[in-house]
Amino acid sequence: MAETGKYIYGIINSHTDFRLSLPDDFLKGENESNNVYTVSYQEISAVVRDAEMVEYTSLRRDILGRLLVGHQNVIEKIMGLQHSILPLRLGTFAQDEIEVKDILNKGYSLIKEILEKTKDKIEIDVCVTWSDFASIIKEAGEKEEIKEFKKSLLASPQGISTDDRLRIGRMLKEQLDRKREEYAFLIQDTLKTISLDFKNHELMDDNMVSNGAFLIEKGKKEEFENGVEKLDTEFKGQLNFRCVGPLPAYSFYTLEIKKIQFQDVDWARKRLGLLNDFVTKQDIKKAHQSMALVFHPDRNPNTPGIEKEFNEITAAYKILWEYYLSAEQAGQIDRCSFHEEEFRKSALLVKLRD
Repeated sequence: MAETGKYIYGIINSHTDFRLSLPDDFLKGENESNNVYTVSYQEISAVVRDAEMVEYTSLRRDILGRLLVGHQNVIEKIMGLQHSILPLRLGTFAQDEIEVKDILNKGYSLIKEILEKTKDKIEIDVCVTWSDFASIIKEAGEKEEIKEFKKSLLASPQGISTDDRLRIGRMLKEQLDRKREEYAFLIQDTLKTISLDFKNHELMDDNMVSNGAFLIEKGKKEEFENGVEKLDTEFKGQLNFRCVGPLPAYSFYTLEIKKIQFQDVDWARKRLGLLNDFVTKQDIKKAHQSMALVFHPDRNPNTPGIEKEFNEITAAYKILWEYYLSAEQAGQIDRCSFHEEEFRKSALLVKLRD
């Protein structure tokens, strides 16, 4: 039986108590609750639900997709109650209410800073696809250089080889990519004039032209939507525009809770040769710089396994740097301890998702 903990959806800039009841068909385990409620600390509150603690990275894609939709639905319901919410990464759990409050305590300064930055701001995601992809491919094939190459192949006594077909495919792709980039730049450049920030999202298939997130002032939502409609008109039906939002600023500000493991920190400090009981920020930086210089692949081009050594040094530095930041959040000034008892006080880091 899975252990039950507190699933955290996000954090609001208010010390308030409320409960939401989820639909009966919401995806849950047998020990999970329908109720979403708040756990408060000073002027902020975490929005949580009692749920089975599972490792989301091990779930099937279809289950993960349904959980993501549920996660977003709850956050959008909170927005509907006129709360600005700072979302947490999908799959964030705390053991109990004490750990939820520990997260709010240690991340308090960062959380307040981000909530202030995102006050009265929303995200709108804009996905653009070709209306008729087949006609776009046909049009690309009519480009002079491709037509000339096909003509030369047809005139050749050797006929058309597999390599020739691959070359035609590459030429078509280059034409499509150029057109896609041209259109995407125009779309993004136009909408960025109404926006505070922009983030590119991955294109999921060849039919997609642009996929991005725009951070805007809440009061500019109508102006932004009019901008999308104007673009739709200018492209004369060549493109399909789909807007999703208003959303919280997922793409720009999502919190991540990192639970640091003692064995990882112990390995990392030994890997960087830090054998004292306490280290400072400068100690960590100097140790990393010194070892990275010695083991950099560019300085050792013919040394077997040097890239693995260098990657381990980089990983060790990242672990120790995050541990130092967690110790700082826990109130340890200018240094962190490698004693296991002291480590337990600093084993949790509240950070922005990379």
